[in-house]
Amino acid sequence: MADTKKQLRWYNVALIAFVSVWGLGNVFNNYAQQGLSVVTSWILIMAIYFVPYALIVGQLGSTFKDQAGGVSSWIKETGTVRLAYYAAWTYWVVHIPYLAQKPQAILIALSWLFKGNGNFVNTVSSMTVSLICLALFLLFLWLSSRGLTTLNRIGSMAGTAMFLMSILFIILAVTAPLMVKGVHVATPDMGDIHTYLPKFDLNYFTTISMLVFAVGGAEKISPYVNNTKHAAKEFPTGMLVLAGMVAFCALLGSFGMGMLFNSNQIPTDLMANGPYTAFAMLGSYYHVGNIFVILYAIANALASISALAFSIDAPLKMLLSDADPHFIPKKLSHLNKKGTPINGYWLTGILVSLLIIVPALGIGNMNELYKWLLNLNSVVMPLRYLWVFLAYYLLNKHLEKFQAEYMFVKNKHVGMIIGGWCFLFTALACLLGMLPKINYLNDPGTWWFQMGLNIITPVIFLALGLILPFIARRDEARLL
Repeated sequence: MADTKKQLRWYNVALIAFVSVWGLGNVFNNYAQQGLSVVTSWILIMAIYFVPYALIVGQLGSTFKDQAGGVSSWIKETGTVRLAYYAAWTYWVVHIPYLAQKPQAILIALSWLFKGNGNFVNTVSSMTVSLICLALFLLFLWLSSRGLTTLNRIGSMAGTAMFLMSILFIILAVTAPLMVKGVHVATPDMGDIHTYLPKFDLNYFTTISMLVFAVGGAEKISPYVNNTKHAAKEFPTGMLVLAGMVAFCALLGSFGMGMLFNSNQIPTDLMANGPYTAFAMLGSYYHVGNIFVILYAIANALASISALAFSIDAPLKMLLSDADPHFIPKKLSHLNKKGTPINGYWLTGILVSLLIIVPALGIGNMNELYKWLLNLNSVVMPLRYLWVFLAYYLLNKHLEKFQAEYMFVKNKHVGMIIGGWCFLFTALACLLGMLPKINYLNDPGTWWFQMGLNIITPVIFLALGLILPFIARRDEARLL
């Protein structure tokens, strides 16, 4: 009976993982920071980080195939209950900046859909946008608290559409100079290898967190390892094919970006308006008007709306569903009549509202606010990957206690080195990513404001995670 469930082959695993990991924004965001030198960066990040990351997840998923809690369950089995709580807390709290930015993405998509240009980002004040974003977020917080489920189905379709649009972009952008008369390559010297070589200075290393952010999230793949036929051979094959597919799209996408946008004169609003501007250019080249822009704006708006609603609810319920009363206060887990953890929603609402409004007090430009919040996500979101690598390190440390159908490496010491390397690489990328991506000399006040927020935000998140167990223990003492 067990064998009948193992129907997935290596190509199924690779395709499922590819759809869940890859996104067009990865190409635009990293090109905006590195230009065409990102081609070399993609090759390096795949070889030294993404491939071992994906294979590590495969072994953890195979070892703990009966555990439903994901990363926190892996930590609980290999470490301690306290560490498992911190892993669950991290997974939830890193979604706070993500929730703060999704309303911005919705507004930008709608502005392109109805106005057909990117002026919204460059003309509206950051405080005005932040107030609108706050209203949008609170609306979806209220809808999620009432058990809205329709958006998940819409989001699934919109996510597929976004994936198809990303593939369409790569095909159209790369072939435009060859297929369409009068289209010229924007970046000079694309045939010179030096165009693709990064300058390994401090500015370069501050952008690594965006690459880590782009290829992270492979832990979503772990449930599939136990449904894979001949998992010991076919799962790693699927993961290597996945890495090849991601690298292929990243490299071709970056080449396409170089053909559309001069790598030496990158538009300042490329992160916010880049995909829409690119599709508008491609629509003009192929004589189809704004059809690509309209399709992408609709898909992105629906995908962002669904992601906003889903990310309010799912990570919080994951934190509270397996809550240990020694670490999570009972009040935080309290459910209302609709089965909603209402106090958890209040905590989410307060944190996200602060992160939407406070930055606008010191960052007056909407485009800079968007870029800052995206970079903050690239610093905060990878913190959850640290627990994956810690779990793998601890698994190898006590390898004799566990069994798995699939193993990345069989030597425990090699496994500990690989786990330690990925942990340190991620941590260093996050630390360096805290440095603001604006010129200090041009605007020292804003630079220090952004730096302060980049430090204070993770510290507050960490402090809350440390305080909750004290509150939980105090509540338990009162009941005795």
